[in-house]
Amino acid sequence: MKTNKVLIGITGALFIVLGVLCFFYPGDTLFATAWLIGIMVLFTGISKFIFSLRTQAFLPNSGTRMLSAVLEIVLGCFFLFHNLFVAASLPIVFAMWIVIEGISMAVESFDLKRVGVSAWWCMLIGGLCGVVLGIVGLYHVESAAMAITWLVGSATIMLGVGHFVLLSSINKLEKFFAPIRQRMQQMRDTIDAEAEEIKNEDK
Repeated sequence: MKTNKVLIGITGALFIVLGVLCFFYPGDTLFATAWLIGIMVLFTGISKFIFSLRTQAFLPNSGTRMLSAVLEIVLGCFFLFHNLFVAASLPIVFAMWIVIEGISMAVESFDLKRVGVSAWWCMLIGGLCGVVLGIVGLYHVESAAMAITWLVGSATIMLGVGHFVLLSSINKLEKFFAPIRQRMQQMRDTIDAEAEEIKNEDK
């Protein structure tokens, strides 16, 4: 257990250091993010395409959702096979993806409304906000680049903080279960002793 806790602590510290470095090296952050976003967009498109195929019988806007999925698959492949170019143009491409995802989310919200989901409007507002922010990013490329850097850095730091929260939770759980473990061990020892006495009496 001590080894696992040390590894969790080291991992958390590395995440925090990496997150801080993202703020100081935005260019390298964009280059690495191009790969990560490419993988993320590709798998998002694939999962959305599969979901569209399985739900087209009872969700009326599956065609729009499928088109969005195909566009995301194309964007994901483009990210992966043209990494250097994407790293330079990532803010624009990222803003375009936010717009596409926002439109798709807004369209899907009406499907939720038709099937009786009461919180459909939350999804609609989120989609519209995504479209607005994506359009703003297209006209303010530097702001979009800084937003990507800050998002990646902040998310990485939060992962590190999460590891330390996990480490603290493990320590608290160990203290909580220590008396229970001792009582269980005492019960086992008592049972073993009684069993041994019974065997000796039988002999």
